[in-house]
Amino acid sequence: MEIALYVRVSTSRQQQTQTIEQQLDRLRAKVATEPNWHLTEEHGYRDDGYSGASLNRPGLDRLRDHAALSAFELVLITAPDRLARKYVHQVLLIDEMRSRGCQVEFLGRPMSDDPHDQLLLQIRGAVAEYERSLIAERMRRGRQAKLRSGTLLPWTAAPYGYVLDPEHPRDPSRVRLDPVKAEVVKQIFAWYTDPELPATLYWVAKTLSAQQIPTPRGGSRWNVASVRGILRSPAYTGTAYSGRTHPAPARQCRSALQPVGPGESQRPAPLEDWMAVRVPAIVRQETFDLAQRRLAQNQQTARRNNSAHDCLLRGLVSCGQCQLASTGRMQRPGYAYYVCRGRTEPPARI
Repeated sequence: MEIALYVRVSTSRQQQTQTIEQQLDRLRAKVATEPNWHLTEEHGYRDDGYSGASLNRPGLDRLRDHAALSAFELVLITAPDRLARKYVHQVLLIDEMRSRGCQVEFLGRPMSDDPHDQLLLQIRGAVAEYERSLIAERMRRGRQAKLRSGTLLPWTAAPYGYVLDPEHPRDPSRVRLDPVKAEVVKQIFAWYTDPELPATLYWVAKTLSAQQIPTPRGGSRWNVASVRGILRSPAYTGTAYSGRTHPAPARQCRSALQPVGPGESQRPAPLEDWMAVRVPAIVRQETFDLAQRRLAQNQQTARRNNSAHDCLLRGLVSCGQCQLASTGRMQRPGYAYYVCRGRTEPPARI
């Protein structure tokens, strides 16, 4: 009888302690005791570093594909939580295998249709879900404790102008400045806070693009959102914050052509919930505060917030290319039009 093996670990620490190899050794020892079982190397399926809470695993996908081709008659696994961490996923996979003429057997406890075996499977599945929730909560509490003590960065990727240590990417003491990008950040703040320059967000983005300075993602064309994100980030004053926002129900979409989304958006959190971590500073606090005052002033006087003229389709017209919302403009008396917020299309007459 042709059989297959499936093994899984979810963390890099488990990979380093060779738990995958330990699982394989136990399974192969079981195979050696069964004279009628035949195992080939191509029927050994493994997922290194994949969570059991998700079914999106390459090794599991190959196992299911080959089971659909009747490549084997039995799948041997050390324990139910190695197959999946959720009971509903365990039942789905076991029923799928059985419908294709393949049985699933766990080491030390062959499963059958006996009510006692099914009850045991349900109990073990519930325990696996509980353990996963318990581990996730402990990790969350541990991260919060490290964030409050200032020993863990809130970043998973370095903001523009900073470089993380590849060996310790979450260590605040190892963060350093990118000499070129840090100067670009200083220049952005200097332009925007200079009272002698007509430095709007659009002007800054256009000037950066004209000087052929690469964007944070390596592109050639800066946009207003990237400039605004840099000007609003308090990390450039030497303090990175975690917990600045919290999830809340979404109330509006970005344009008439786009849905509200998954139903959640991010809202500002109270200041007492913020957790500060010290990082190298790029600009002075006075310069940052001046930029915030100018951002607030420009937002109040922005033409998109001007209600002096009636625009019947305000918030209902969207750009056909980038799908961003379009706002009404009055260039001169008698000439009104809608313009895309991304400014990638010529204005269309009303």
